[in-house]
Amino acid sequence: MRDPIELEVFKNLYHSIAEEMGAVLRRTAFSPNIKERRDYSCAVFDSRGRVIAMGDHMPVHLGSMPMSVAAAIAQCEQDNCPLEPGDVVMLNDPFRGGTHLPDITLVMAVYTSRSHQLRSDSRPRLSSGAKPRIHAPDFYVGSRAHHADVGGTYPGSMGPCREIYQEGLRIPPVKIMRAGKIIPDILALLLNNVRTPEEREGDLGAQIAACQTGAHRLREICSRYGLQRAQKAAAHLLDYSEQLMRSFLATVPPGAYKAEDFLDDDGVSPKPIRIAVTLRVGHSLAATRLPVSKRKRTTNDERQTTNLTIDFTGTDPQVRGAVNAVEAITYSACFYVFRCLLRDDVPATAGLMRPIHVIAPAGTVVNAGPPAAVAGGNVEMSQRIVDVLLKALAQAIPDRIPAAAAGTMNNLTIGGIDSRSTNAPDLAQPFAYYETIAGGMGARPTKDGVSGVHTHMTNSLNTPAEALENAYPVRLRQYSLRPNSGGQGLHRGGHGIIREIEVLTDSQVTLLADRRARGPYGLAGGEDGAKGRTIIIRNDGSEEEIPGKTSVRLSAGERVRIESPGGGGWGKPA
Repeated sequence: MRDPIELEVFKNLYHSIAEEMGAVLRRTAFSPNIKERRDYSCAVFDSRGRVIAMGDHMPVHLGSMPMSVAAAIAQCEQDNCPLEPGDVVMLNDPFRGGTHLPDITLVMAVYTSRSHQLRSDSRPRLSSGAKPRIHAPDFYVGSRAHHADVGGTYPGSMGPCREIYQEGLRIPPVKIMRAGKIIPDILALLLNNVRTPEEREGDLGAQIAACQTGAHRLREICSRYGLQRAQKAAAHLLDYSEQLMRSFLATVPPGAYKAEDFLDDDGVSPKPIRIAVTLRVGHSLAATRLPVSKRKRTTNDERQTTNLTIDFTGTDPQVRGAVNAVEAITYSACFYVFRCLLRDDVPATAGLMRPIHVIAPAGTVVNAGPPAAVAGGNVEMSQRIVDVLLKALAQAIPDRIPAAAAGTMNNLTIGGIDSRSTNAPDLAQPFAYYETIAGGMGARPTKDGVSGVHTHMTNSLNTPAEALENAYPVRLRQYSLRPNSGGQGLHRGGHGIIREIEVLTDSQVTLLADRRARGPYGLAGGEDGAKGRTIIIRNDGSEEEIPGKTSVRLSAGERVRIESPGGGGWGKPA
């Protein structure tokens, strides 16, 4: 029998830990991308790697992070090198629970008992020379942050590549810390393969500090309430989340709801990329585990029935361009959409997905395999997966679903050599600037959409003009809403953004964006939002519109102007 008061207390305790971890990460990070844009996420996991609390951070990170935790645990078990007190595992491999290479995840095991906070190699050796076995961790904490560069062909590691080996350094689950100390060889390997090593080291240190903060707070909770009570409350939170999701799904009319949507292209071929989904609501499916992937054993519990099946059969095969999504991204998008349909106070735990069965066929753009390029899958394909899920749900619960938002993160990276701080050109340092640019939110059944806001799988902010110009050799020439870009309707879609940046040194400008061929869809008779576009303004005054997925060279004084899409309208115009 669950005590509702105790459940609420622990729900807020665990959530506050994830939030404080995020605050520590933000305050101690080096890069504007993390410090200003807040492109990071933190979460708390139980002893089996099941998420029990998430910060109010990036949806695309949070839904997929449990798979990184599972991959870290599995690798340590396979190597017979368990996560011990003070150990931290680092990884970014998209095919092992990651999203794309710039998102580096750190996983720390938390031991709350004082006797287990001592490392095992400080104890007497067994006669065989083996270490005494440490019991399983009581909890895990994780932090994920988007690093502005992890090597690869293009500055910012977000270019239109054709295979993952071009996108940057791919890190399997490896220990970056052992017994509370950095492993210098691993750190050196990482820092020697990126353009901005000092910034990367600072951001990694901030992630470690976030994990240590989470571990400290968990030990405080267990010291006050006892480990058994804290773990029992965590298990009850999982069950409570499951119960609330099942209650919601019971209100959705039974049936099969189909939808499709498209990415413009993959940056290699002009062919549109189809994402298809069928939602089957209200049937029962006997299952012991959610068989989306063997890698998710610790993120999905035994369950009796499935109330919803999300089936992406019919989606296009993986493509040559960098817009492929790995399985973790698709799972994360499904988690996000159905979490949004619940009340704000529902715990965001692994229990929410127990009644939901996801079918993401291997080898498609929603479950790509090596050596697929995936930089844009995390940012562009994830948005389109959300769009197609909402379009299908609009058939079932039309009074709850908004029209399509901008549907793209407008990923902009600028890189080159920053010579502002020295008169000696040979001492100038590389720089790599990365940002996503907001757009219009789709209109809702009861009100207009919001203008100039990051939506759905991104929850980041902009880089303020002052921080941008201080950190990088660029100048912000225009930053405003894009007039008349929201789709018309009974309720109007939100307007997009105009952001124009001048480079002050010769630079490589790279774009990964979408919704350039077709605007975000309207619903219930509402009109589509305006398509996005990107303009290069040369020093001679000429203007050139460039594709959504490309990389161009700019000379000092030239400008790039992003005009992001507006949201779709809802309802026929009055």
